[in-house]
Amino acid sequence: MNAEEMRLIQAPLKDRYRADPKAGLVTLRAKGALDSAAIACKVETGRALAVAGLHPATGGSGAELCSGDMLLEALVACAGVTLKAVATSMGVTLRAGEVTAEGDLDFRGTLGVAKDAPVGFADIRLKFELDTDAPQDQLDTLLKLTERYCVVLQTLRQSPKIEAKLMRA
Repeated sequence: MNAEEMRLIQAPLKDRYRADPKAGLVTLRAKGALDSAAIACKVETGRALAVAGLHPATGGSGAELCSGDMLLEALVACAGVTLKAVATSMGVTLRAGEVTAEGDLDFRGTLGVAKDAPVGFADIRLKFELDTDAPQDQLDTLLKLTERYCVVLQTLRQSPKIEAKLMRA
């Protein structure tokens, strides 16, 4: 897809959202079922069933997906797609590229071993390695716009209000 093709696809959407701001509000959903036999949760991805379990550092077998890995994978996916869309819009040619996310966890917090150890990622590093001839000023703009428009990155940076409820089935 080139910049013009992308503009043709997105223009009517942008016009609609400008005319009716509520049309741009979409609720995404994720759903999972607790595994009755294992410490795992079966998450419906829309394409396949992803089974998440404990990370080996918390006693898991490693056979199931780790939700922390899934969070980083979501960040990589969103950042990669956003970067490609922004590069396309800017006319920046990318011959190849790699997106990497790393996050530091202290499992003492998750396991309740140390009350001073945080539960969750302490630091996350997102890195892009691109094969391109674009000048540095364009790459700086590409990174800035990718950061600005990446939904997962912005969600992590600006933690939304999250409500948790427990109900009987």
